[in-house]
Amino acid sequence: MSKNFELLSQIGRTEVLHRPDEPQVFLDEPALGPVAPAAAIDLTVHGAVRDEVVKLVRNLFFVPGENAPRRVVFTGTESGTGCSWICAHAAEFLASQVHGTICVVDCNLRAPRLQARFQVPDQYGLTDALLGSGSIRQYLQRVSGSNLWLLSAGSAQANQQTLLASDTMRSRLAELYAQFDYVLLDVASLNNSNDAIALGSGADGVVLVLREKSSRRETARKALQDLRDAKVQPLGVVLNQRTFPIPRAIYKLF
Repeated sequence: MSKNFELLSQIGRTEVLHRPDEPQVFLDEPALGPVAPAAAIDLTVHGAVRDEVVKLVRNLFFVPGENAPRRVVFTGTESGTGCSWICAHAAEFLASQVHGTICVVDCNLRAPRLQARFQVPDQYGLTDALLGSGSIRQYLQRVSGSNLWLLSAGSAQANQQTLLASDTMRSRLAELYAQFDYVLLDVASLNNSNDAIALGSGADGVVLVLREKSSRRETARKALQDLRDAKVQPLGVVLNQRTFPIPRAIYKLF
């Protein structure tokens, strides 16, 4: 077992995922409880990949009790972990499983990816909402007539470092939190900015995304400590693109 995965096992709640073109990975944690059916969204992933997305969503959003997270920040330890891919697919599957409304927000103003992922038109988004006026609803785009909405990064040019830490950002997020049952924020990696800490302080917590054979144990430790020092709740860690060098049945014997 890799040193990275040993560390994540010690942390606690860990998911492992991969992209469709990667070898299969597996997670042995059981799914938590039944969820309410809703209009299905056809995910673009299938098989083992889809299974891991299902487990991530259920272990994150459908935990027992009244304090299940509803406002969640997704961020990576560094660029290239696949955080946007995971956030988008988690939002899609969550939307297919609940009757409530979901909004996914592209807060990665440095490298926005969600607009292309959801294949929506290039129009108003987060930066426009922060520099403009009116209801937040006018800046949202509904995804395929579902219960999922996207607030893309936007078209307006502005100082990225100050926008996300502004009072206007807090006000806009308050609008989203009041109008949607779930809000998922895709945020720039921790090695590039403090956006995840700033936005995580007003959310229910942060999901940290690492990449197999790229993210290091020391980096993960520091990221988690930085979150805790800022009194931001780490909700779990995703080890993305995890692979098994031997068949699963043999691996489970060790």
